[in-house]
Amino acid sequence: MANIGALMGFIPTRDADAARAFYETKLGLRFISDDQFALIFQSGVNMIRIARTGSFTPAPFTILGWQSSNIEQDVRDLSARGVKFERYDYIEPQNELGIWTAPNGAKVAWFKDPDGNTLSISQHV
Repeated sequence: MANIGALMGFIPTRDADAARAFYETKLGLRFISDDQFALIFQSGVNMIRIARTGSFTPAPFTILGWQSSNIEQDVRDLSARGVKFERYDYIEPQNELGIWTAPNGAKVAWFKDPDGNTLSISQHV
């Protein structure tokens, strides 16, 4: 593969003010800039563009996720900041924090941003 650099994620938003408050305050990402097209945040070495899109329908699946080395603590920390973790009836079992353990031992927890985009944190074995 070509050496093309760090990853840049793209997430749509209808409400840039609500998105900025969520990604900056609740998730703790570093705000970089805001222009007529997008909000820019830094997450580790990667950039995330929260693109102003107007009307859209959120995808029915996870569009962006973060890796965690301690998912239980990260879920507790994010919950304390007001992030609400999703519970799905068709995914069993999710523990009391909303974390699902896959058959291979990986753990995943899902949450939504103000636009209804599904995001996740996961810990892989």
